[in-house]
Amino acid sequence: MSSEHFTIEVDGAPIPAREGQTIAAALLATGVRVWRKTPSGAPRGLFCGMGVCFDCLVTVDGLADQRACITPVRPGMQVRLTPGREGSDGRD
Repeated sequence: MSSEHFTIEVDGAPIPAREGQTIAAALLATGVRVWRKTPSGAPRGLFCGMGVCFDCLVTVDGLADQRACITPVRPGMQVRLTPGREGSDGRD
């Protein structure tokens, strides 16, 4: 069984993804672990992985506060991480 490979755009950069992945899975596969910071400055990314905790919020195609752990990728998707996340690209 093969799955379709494509890219999504994350903060203007192409990120590889494949059919069936969530945004969180695509981000983690490329080493991006921090997607936003809380008002106190604490880094946030994937925590519960099942859409309960709201730590993995991103903006998808202009729609804010989408849970990356339960939102499937699709070709041409544009994702924005919250400004001020740890590091310039969210990698550790």
